[in-house]
Amino acid sequence: MKRTVLILGIVILLLILLIGRGIGIYNDFIVKQEAVKTSWGNVQNAYQKRFDLIPNLVNTVKGYADHEQSTMIGVIEARAQATKTSINVGADKITPETLAEINNLTADMNSVLSRLLVAVERYPDLKANENFLQLQNQLETTENEINARRNEFNETAKVYNTKVRRFPSNIIAAIFKFKIMPYFESTEGAEVAPVVDFSK
Repeated sequence: MKRTVLILGIVILLLILLIGRGIGIYNDFIVKQEAVKTSWGNVQNAYQKRFDLIPNLVNTVKGYADHEQSTMIGVIEARAQATKTSINVGADKITPETLAEINNLTADMNSVLSRLLVAVERYPDLKANENFLQLQNQLETTENEINARRNEFNETAKVYNTKVRRFPSNIIAAIFKFKIMPYFESTEGAEVAPVVDFSK
C-alpha cells in the first residue's frame, strides 16, 4: 500500500513537473513570437519612412526636371505597389512567398528610384538645392535603417525558429502550431550595392 502511494506520488510529481515545463516552454514561445512581431513592425516602420520620403523627393525633382515625367511616374507607381504589400502584411501572415514578393517589389522600387536619382545628375541647380540635399541625406539614413531592421528581424526570427525546431520545445510547437518564420534573403544582384552619389 505504501509503495503504491509512493509510486502514485512520484507519477503525480513528474506530471506536475512536465506540465510546468510545458507551460514554461509555451510562455517562452509567446515571448519570442512577440519579439518577432515587434521586429517585423520595426521593418514596416523603416519601409514607411522610405515611402513617406519618396513623394517629397519626386516633388522636389519635379520642380527642376519636368521632362523626367515618366521616371517620376514609375517611382510613384513602384512606391504604391511596395507600400500596399510590405506595410499591410501582418507578422502572423509572413511566408517565404510574401517576403520574396516584398523583396521583389522593393528591388523594383529601388531600381526606379535609382533611375530618378541618375536623372538628377543632369540638374546641377537641383543637386545644390537645400531641400533636395536634406531629402538625399534622409533617404541614405532610411536605407541604412531598413537594412539594420531587416537584419534585426532575421536575428529575432533565428532565435524563435531555433526554439521551434529544438527538442523538447518542438513538441510544444507542434501541439500549438508555432511555425517557422522565413528570413529576408538577398535579391538577385543585391551583392552589388547601388551607387547613389549626389556630390558630383
